[in-house]
Order: sequence, then C-alpha cells, then structure tokens
Amino acid sequence: MAAKRIKIDNASSKFRRQSQKREQKVIRCSVLIVCEGTKTEPNYFEAFTEKQQGVIVYDIEVKGLGRGTKDVVEKAINLKNKNHYDRVWAVFDKDEFPAKDFNEAIAMGQKNGIEVAWSNEAFELWYLYHFQNVTTGVPRKDYEEKISAAVNASSKYKSKKKYRYAKKDPNNYKIMTTYGSMDSAILYAEAKHLEYASDTRYANHNPCTTVYQLVRQLLGRDEELNEELKVKMEV
Repeated sequence: MAAKRIKIDNASSKFRRQSQKREQKVIRCSVLIVCEGTKTEPNYFEAFTEKQQGVIVYDIEVKGLGRGTKDVVEKAINLKNKNHYDRVWAVFDKDEFPAKDFNEAIAMGQKNGIEVAWSNEAFELWYLYHFQNVTTGVPRKDYEEKISAAVNASSKYKSKKKYRYAKKDPNNYKIMTTYGSMDSAILYAEAKHLEYASDTRYANHNPCTTVYQLVRQLLGRDEELNEELKVKMEV
C-alpha cells in the first residue's frame, strides 16, 4: 500500500507542476521600430519578431520608410503619439547627411521619448562588430568587402563558394549570428560608444553605433525595461 500511495502522490505532484507551468503568466512587450531603409534594417529586425525571451513575449512592428534622419524620427514620434507601445525606436545612419541634421535628429528623438539606434557611418558597422572590434572609421563603400572577408575567414564558414555580402539579403541576421558573435558585437559596440561619454556631437563619433542597445532590449537583457514590464504585469 505504501508503494501505491507514493506512486499516486508523485503523479499528483507532477500534474500540479505541469498545471503551474501552463498557467505561468507571460509579459507582453510592444516595440515599434521605424527604419530609414526599406530592406536592410527591416529584414534584420524582423528576424526578432514573434520571439519569447524568458517570460517576456515581444510584439515587434517594423516599418521601413526609405527616408533619412529627421523624417524617420518625426514618423516615430507621430506613431508613438497615436498608439501605445512599450518602446518606440528610430533607426538611421549618418551616411552622407549633414552633421547638423544627424545631430538634431538624435536630439529630437531623445526629447520626445524616442529611442534612437543610430550608426556612424552605416548600419553595416553593427554587422562588422560580430567579427572584429572596429576602432577606426570605415567608409561606407568598404563595408561590403570587409564583411565578406570576415565571413569567409570565419572558422564556422565551410562552404567552398566565396560569400559576398548583400545589403538586402533577408538572411543577414542568420549569417551574422551563425558565423560571427552577437555577444561580441554588443560588447564591442558598447565599449566604443562609451568612449564618447556625454559628447553630443554625434556626427563626429566615428565609428559608433547604438544598435546594440535595441538588440540587447530585444534579447531581454535590458534590466530597466524588464523591471518596467514586471510592474506593468502586477498592475
């Protein structure tokens, strides 16, 4: 009889654990990402959609405008005011835009509660950080060659066919994370960003990208956001 009771108790305990697991609440986080480009950045961030990090489920909406700097920020502000999102991001590059426009766009976003993932000179700097610590400026025209060489040199790249980077490739997220390291990219990008401290002459920060902040958030590693979401769930 004792053996039988133990068997029943174990089954009951297992059922309770399974029920608790099924009933565990998830925290939903809505993130709007408004991008300068219509392919490069949207393709990358759409790879994060419908992902769950721990108990947080990210509802990610990505919009590619095909416009630059201030237009991207203004659109993000407009959508933020019309809808309720937990976070709204504007993503754009320095490219060849005037320094004044670039600096003012970042300041405008910060003033209006918009997170800004900017890159100087180009978004591809974020990709290159997956393979190496970039400490000096890289001209936009050189990114294709440098990223291609980095992937081909990766010990994980086994194909006999030479890889060639393509901006609009929908597989760029997979390529960078398969043959490079996202964790390294975050460390390298953050270290370089912090070197500029409180200097608001963003157009002079080259190389630099704050894309790591958005990526870290989408990976569920933003402690400030996590705490905010927990409070939201308890209300």
